[in-house]
Amino acid sequence: MYGTYLRLGVTVWASNREVIRAARRKLTPSARHDPAKREARKRFYSEMLEHHANAQHLVAESRL
Repeated sequence: MYGTYLRLGVTVWASNREVIRAARRKLTPSARHDPAKREARKRFYSEMLEHHANAQHLVAESRL
């Protein structure tokens, strides 16, 4: 899933909202609207936010 995060096209200092919006654009319309796939969407968004937080942490750590 890290590869998907890299393809979102967001900067490291983008807000979480921007990450979610970019991730949402990567989903197909049927995956975005299907109530049966809600848990999968939540996991996907959570993973994207986790990768984003890790990237921010790495950049902040390297700037010390």
